[in-house]
Amino acid sequence: MLRPEIRQRLRSLYPAFESLDDRRLDALLDESMVLNVKSGTVMFDEESPCQAFPLLVNGTIRVSKVGPSGRELQLYRVVPGEACILTTSCLLGNVAYNARGVAESEVTAVALPQPVFQRLLGEHEPFRTYVFGLFAERISELMQLVEAVAFQKLDQRLAALLLGKGKVIHTTHQALADELGSVREIVSRLLKAFAEQGLVSLAREQIEIVDAGKLRRLAA
Repeated sequence: MLRPEIRQRLRSLYPAFESLDDRRLDALLDESMVLNVKSGTVMFDEESPCQAFPLLVNGTIRVSKVGPSGRELQLYRVVPGEACILTTSCLLGNVAYNARGVAESEVTAVALPQPVFQRLLGEHEPFRTYVFGLFAERISELMQLVEAVAFQKLDQRLAALLLGKGKVIHTTHQALADELGSVREIVSRLLKAFAEQGLVSLAREQIEIVDAGKLRRLAA
């Protein structure tokens, strides 16, 4: 993307930059790096150093915790206009990453080096308010995830996940298992049971919700 486009996207996606004129925003971009990565690229991994704060302009990053067996538990997704709280905490604490971030699509991001991030945090109140506001929001979401994993049965969590994706869901059983921190075989078995109960209809890489009311009661 050309710089004027990036400038415009940053202002529209991140209100914290609306107060910066073109000269100041260009100076910020001069100190930063524009990243263009392909889908499937590992943006960061466990134990890797945290050196920059990414501001997504296009694309989605999936952040997950990976177990010794290779199983993943999705923690959250980062979309344009949002920030990665794991990156924020690593930069603030000067520690390495303890999860993995993978580009789910082609990603364009402006990477603010750690010194620039720290300076903005200290000098630019709108940016500081944005970062800590989103931090609090994400922590709340993660607490809900912990509660669901600890206290809800997998069929409840699967029902809730399906309800949040619309009437017709184009996905794989493996992708759903990754989001739930489970394995494909268990999710496939639950989906088959849902279908036998008339809650959903299954096709290749497609799930259609047939009875949203019953599915909602199961999720509750």
